[in-house]
Amino acid sequence: MANDSKIEWTDATWNPVTGCTKVSAGCAHCYAEHMAKRLQAMGQPRYVNGFRVTLHGDVLELPLRWKKPRKIFVDSMGDLFHADVPLSFILDVFAVMRRADWHTFQVLTKRAELLRKLDPVLEWPPNVWMGVSVENADYVERIDHLRSSHAGIKFLSFEPLLGPLPALDLDNIDWVIVGGESGPGARPMEREWVVDIRRQCQRAGVPFFFKQWGGVHKKQAGRLLDDRTHDAMPAKPR
Repeated sequence: MANDSKIEWTDATWNPVTGCTKVSAGCAHCYAEHMAKRLQAMGQPRYVNGFRVTLHGDVLELPLRWKKPRKIFVDSMGDLFHADVPLSFILDVFAVMRRADWHTFQVLTKRAELLRKLDPVLEWPPNVWMGVSVENADYVERIDHLRSSHAGIKFLSFEPLLGPLPALDLDNIDWVIVGGESGPGARPMEREWVVDIRRQCQRAGVPFFFKQWGGVHKKQAGRLLDDRTHDAMPAKPR
């Protein structure tokens, strides 16, 4: 349930929770759902439930055995803040992240309202970065929910970016990731949307990370914007 990652902004993944349900437009072509069903068909025992929310308590302490510091994407195959994940289990995950303080944990959710609700009972160690996914202007309220949390590092993932995001409020936001959708049926991302977000980040002094153009041929499309990569990362918590 953990492995080195090819995701450009992290080093490894750790999946104490797998499975999810669709909540918004960005979920339509979910890579994790496709992969989970493929693994289920292959007989992978951890995916016997396919993409139904499943807890894997036996991997909770895995990061404690990784001695080399890593950036770890938490639940790349699910959503820690899904309503079907008990609060007690979320607290167990946070306890491990707090103990494994030599790592940096990157948690990403679309369920920002539940994040805001649970924030008062979560202890936020400085090595936990909390992010929300926002695919178009219909879901910018997720940013306000994130902003109200007590996470030391707050980040936004605009992936898959499905529309323009003008006039973003980047106050108290520490990092922005932008990426296009990839794989079969990938919806297009316009260059101007990306450039505008980069411009807003520059004005606000927020590190900007461009992950990919996406498309059906992701590798061919690459991740260059104006002939260079954009790999900025957040500074340490305030």
